[in-house]
Amino acid sequence: MTGPAAGGATGIVDTTSTSGFTFATATGVEVTVDEVSSTTYKKGTRRISASAVKEGESVLVLGTVDSATITATHVIVQPGGDGGAAAAEAAGVIPFQQGTPSPTKSVGQIPDYTEGEGTILSGTTADKATKSAQALVPGGIVDRVVELNDGEYEVHNISINWPHHVFVNQDFQVVGYE
Repeated sequence: MTGPAAGGATGIVDTTSTSGFTFATATGVEVTVDEVSSTTYKKGTRRISASAVKEGESVLVLGTVDSATITATHVIVQPGGDGGAAAAEAAGVIPFQQGTPSPTKSVGQIPDYTEGEGTILSGTTADKATKSAQALVPGGIVDRVVELNDGEYEVHNISINWPHHVFVNQDFQVVGYE
């Protein structure tokens, strides 16, 4: 088990407050976002203020993840977005259900790796890998990004039954998930 690490999630804003907001992922996971003075905000490519984040908007939040709480470094409002619902449905993301085993299926290229090996990342590299994974298979919360021995990345999802691992190459393209 690791402590808080770089990651993020995508969803639709439920509530806002002076210190942050909450949102629901495409699979219904409730996420709390804590904002700090260094949090940056964008809508499309333009910088915005924290107060510009409104209920009902689609967001991608990147930062330090501790269970279902993200201390945000970047909040990106996705104009016209659906919180990842269409992408999650297209990818076949399976919402978490207590007691339901995760399926043993994979899509694309799965590297030869051992879970728990590699280096946990933070910063720009972790953000890019998280963005790529959330764009293709949103619904869960990325709670860490690991650089594998071959230089590719394993993006680790929690709060969904499948996919648990998303693999991203050095060009930040998703190559597979399981």
